[in-house]
Amino acid sequence: MHRREFLAALPWTSLWPLASGVSPSGLSSATGRLLQRSAAASPRLRITDMELIPVRATGRTTWLNLRLSTSQGLTGLGEASLGSRTELPELADYFTLVRGESPFRIEQYRQRGWARAAAGGRVEATAFSAIEQALWDLVGKALGAPVSDLFGGRLRDSLGVYANINRATSERTPEGFAANAVAAAEDGFASVKGAPFDGFPALTQPASEVEAAADLGVACVAAMREAGGDELAIKIDAHSFFDVPLSIEIARRLEPYALSWYEEPIPPTRVADTRAIKEAITQTMAGGEFLFGMEGFAPLCQQQAVDIVMPDVKHCGGMIEARRIAAVADLHGVLVSPHNPSGPVSTAASVQLCAAMSNFDSLEYQWGEVAWRGELVDPPERFIDGTIAVPDGPGFGIELNETLAREHA
Repeated sequence: MHRREFLAALPWTSLWPLASGVSPSGLSSATGRLLQRSAAASPRLRITDMELIPVRATGRTTWLNLRLSTSQGLTGLGEASLGSRTELPELADYFTLVRGESPFRIEQYRQRGWARAAAGGRVEATAFSAIEQALWDLVGKALGAPVSDLFGGRLRDSLGVYANINRATSERTPEGFAANAVAAAEDGFASVKGAPFDGFPALTQPASEVEAAADLGVACVAAMREAGGDELAIKIDAHSFFDVPLSIEIARRLEPYALSWYEEPIPPTRVADTRAIKEAITQTMAGGEFLFGMEGFAPLCQQQAVDIVMPDVKHCGGMIEARRIAAVADLHGVLVSPHNPSGPVSTAASVQLCAAMSNFDSLEYQWGEVAWRGELVDPPERFIDGTIAVPDGPGFGIELNETLAREHA
């Protein structure tokens, strides 16, 4: 492929400074390296097929892995996991927007599918985002480059990761949370997250029920702190169960346990109320795990209603949109910690995203669900001392372990 053909195949280059957060001079260097590899990206490369590969982890979790195939044998992965769902029919309509097209035409796909994804709720957003992920994996493989190189180049070779112990904690007691906090710490994680207020009663229920649930949640946090010691960072997700007064009351009761952050005590779409909570408490505030698009995250950032936003590449609109969200957050002094209670494919995509993100805070990892998780991809997913290395391989740097995926279909 000639230089002119290669540049014409990259419709995002005009948006790269916003998408990557790098300077024009940094872009020039990265582009030069990619130009040397451009012979691998034939102008005849076209998307031909889509396959959905569900992998059942637990009764609560199925990892929905999407694979796009091309006319030249390259394949690209994305993840569309939505709890225990094993099918996602909405993918079919989004696939029609890329079938027969070059995988390089990512912005064309975004323009064609954005309105429907933005208006259709979480399921539509997830279907749209999964295909966008797979396009990036394909482009990286076509160029022989990690996706982080396409976003301006990595800033770090490994990423800090926190262990979400919530799904692994079937015993929803102080003892259950404490045991898993210690187990995750023994696995090398310096930071853990739980949601000990799950199952919280509606605030219209008798005051005694609400008070008992609040007491139990606080007791779980106290047990995690006692068992994990002062060095363990503890994050708490309240899953929007509270109102403003209760959010503030619970936060103040949790102050002795020195939280790493306090996440979504109310829905993050209530921006003014979220900011009011943030101003009334001492803890770091995080939120935004299911918001869509830059438009969904901008009010939180512009009003500095949270300290950390949490775009999820499965739900926020994909890789480009996550980078746009990070750029808006950076403009307003807000950090980014991608939401990622997901499978290995979404984790691999998020690693490439975060490696080139200047205002990255930490990455989420769904800890303790199944022992074979790491072997589902090749090379295997590995965490060392609470970090994950950024792969050097092309695309997301992984492929599915077909044998294991079939065993757990």
